[in-house]
Formats: sequence, C-alpha cells, structure tokens
Amino acid sequence: MPAVAILTISDRSSRGERPDLSGPALIEEVTRLGWQVADYSIVADDAEKIKAYLIEWCDKHVVQMILTTGGTGFAPRDVTPEATLAVIERSAPGLAEYMRMKSFEKTPHAMLSRAVAGIRKATLIVNLPGSPKAAVENFNFVSPVLPHAFQLLAEDASSEQGHIFTPGDKNG
Repeated sequence: MPAVAILTISDRSSRGERPDLSGPALIEEVTRLGWQVADYSIVADDAEKIKAYLIEWCDKHVVQMILTTGGTGFAPRDVTPEATLAVIERSAPGLAEYMRMKSFEKTPHAMLSRAVAGIRKATLIVNLPGSPKAAVENFNFVSPVLPHAFQLLAEDASSEQGHIFTPGDKNG
C-alpha cells in the first residue's frame, strides 16, 4: 500500500481565511484507492516553504508520492512548479502532459496549467490544480499508472513482467 503526502499550497488557506477543500478531497480519493495518507499540510504560496516540505518528505523516505494542490497557474504567487523543479532530480513530463491533455477535453483553461511532475530519490511528486474538482480529476487521470511507477521507483523486479521484448513480439 503506497504512502502518500498531500500538500495544499494556498496563501488564504494557510492563514485560515478559507477552508482547504482540495487537500481533503485528495485525501478521500487516495484513501478510496486503498492507499495510506501519511502526511498532510497546508503552506503559503512561498517557494522556500514549499521546497522545505518536499525535501523533508522525500529525503526521509516517508512517502512514495507527494501530491501538491494549488499554485500551478499564471498568478504571480503561483510558484509550485518552480519549487518542485528546484527539488526534483529527474522529471516525469508524461504525467503533467497527460493531465493537461485530458483536462483540455473539459476546459481550454487547461492550457494555462504549469503543473510539473518529477522524482526526488524514490518519491514521485505530482503538481495538481488548486480546485477540488480539478485536483481529483487530474489525480484520477494518472492514478492507473501510479502502482507501476511505484514498483519502478522501488526497483521491484516484478515491474518488468510484461515489458520484456522478444523478437517478433508485436506488443513490444
């Protein structure tokens, strides 16, 4: 069972001016999949504070995945992608590309998403939109491939099953 941390990035929610709806919505969705929510926090739109959470959760090997919600748009304080890029060691662009592609089917505003995904040590970090509906939708777009991603990150030998190419294999 994967362990997941959820970080809501919102100035207003971090100050208690607005309830965080996205974090709890993601907690519910992660739990519905049978995964464990190991940590959850709310932080202001501040790159240094965001980086501190990401580094702590990744470097202590607390979780297999961190989901961030918020701070991925065009507003001047939207710095989640920059904070994520500053801490990851390898990018995982396919996840963010797929989320944008699927989101675009629902709204042209998906083109304004600057969300990124990447890996630090053995932890996958995925930026999600700040709205509860969009955060859950985007998470659900990529969730089917995440168990395999966790296997690969853990160097699980069974992750190669069904992926070994043999000459003449039409599925290779």
